[in-house]
Amino acid sequence: MPTHVLEADPTHSLWSRDIEPRLVIAPGDTVHFSCHDATGNQLTSSSTLAEYLAIDRDRIHALTGPVLVEGARPGDVLQVEILEVSHRGWGWTSTIPGLGFLEYRFTEASLFHWKLDQNVSKSLAPAIVPLRPFCGVMGVAPAEAGAFRTRPPGHFGGNMDVRDLSAGATLYLPIFNPGALFSCGDAHAAQGDGEVCINGIECPADVTLRFHLHKDQPLSAPIVDAPPPATAAQGLWSVVESAADALDAARAATSRMIDLLASRWGFSPLEAYLLCSVAMDLRLAQVVNRPMITVAASIPKHILPARQLFSSIVD
Repeated sequence: MPTHVLEADPTHSLWSRDIEPRLVIAPGDTVHFSCHDATGNQLTSSSTLAEYLAIDRDRIHALTGPVLVEGARPGDVLQVEILEVSHRGWGWTSTIPGLGFLEYRFTEASLFHWKLDQNVSKSLAPAIVPLRPFCGVMGVAPAEAGAFRTRPPGHFGGNMDVRDLSAGATLYLPIFNPGALFSCGDAHAAQGDGEVCINGIECPADVTLRFHLHKDQPLSAPIVDAPPPATAAQGLWSVVESAADALDAARAATSRMIDLLASRWGFSPLEAYLLCSVAMDLRLAQVVNRPMITVAASIPKHILPARQLFSSIVD
């Protein structure tokens, strides 16, 4: 089947079924997408915090597309095989006043630069962060008329930030408009479940996708066929919190993990927050012990130097 190349520019940072397609393909075709970082190429590997604060935020997500798939009609399903997602050796993570899961604790803006090796980053010593690049945004044009900001995800996909969408995964999307009008971008070299500080490792990337079409298939929202995750062979450090409200429990668990990383591994609280956003998983441990919900915040042991949390045992 044919292979196409789609350069990043001109990008778009709104969802709209009225955006003209930049590429027309047939089912079965493969497309190599060039994707800017989430700022739309406004940052470099040496940008300062002042430069970051001055970016045009109307360009955030800077998606590559749309791609029109011949024969796609509303009621069909678009199958997107993720063949490869490759970072370009650098990335960034930030905090923004008023945003993030712990915005009440981290109130200052910051910008952290990552140097990316092929499979890991050692930029936030002593952590060694495994890399698993994926696109934070993958979607088709929504059903509704008009133009919509890209931050909220929806039935059409969009800004889902599902880290399972790495190479080897398959994404199934419902189609709402003729041609589907698929776009992607907002690549992350790594991200923890929860993306707690508002960013993963944001990076430019080269993305290779193969498209298939399933005619007349009912699907209300995206489905992901994900490859098996890397196993945490050395185990996990997990902080557990319970509360009647799941978000309260998740915030408490995240905050305690930050304190643990700072006290036992020497990170500053801000560094620990960034590490949590790119490597920590927030999971619902139980939702049945009413009225309490339990959340576990977990970081794989293998990304940190070995530690004993408590140095002595009293019998």
